[in-house]
Amino acid sequence: MKPQPPNLTHKRMVREKKTITYMIDIYCQAHHKINNGLCVECKQFKDYAFLRLDKCPFQDKKSVCGKCTIQCYKPDMKQQAHKIMSYSGPRLLLHHPILALHHLWDKRRKAPVIDKK
Repeated sequence: MKPQPPNLTHKRMVREKKTITYMIDIYCQAHHKINNGLCVECKQFKDYAFLRLDKCPFQDKKSVCGKCTIQCYKPDMKQQAHKIMSYSGPRLLLHHPILALHHLWDKRRKAPVIDKK
């Protein structure tokens, strides 16, 4: 598969950003007890995750980032993502069941591979 140019308005990418936003919100509210918005650490992670999504070579054809073949997250951010997803994933089903079901469906997608040509 050839890398695609960014399509930031594709419904799949918009939904992916919405899902990560809710997951970070759930995690931050439970662990950092901020009244309004996100703590600095979670805001930085959200900005980083959005940047990675914007630069994703697979765009709307992607699986979930955890199954991706290129792993574009830095090791420390990958660890942070794992921590956030592990906590928020099961709780997303209670807070936003439709997004949770979409995320589970996306997990079933086969991870695409970039052509080396």
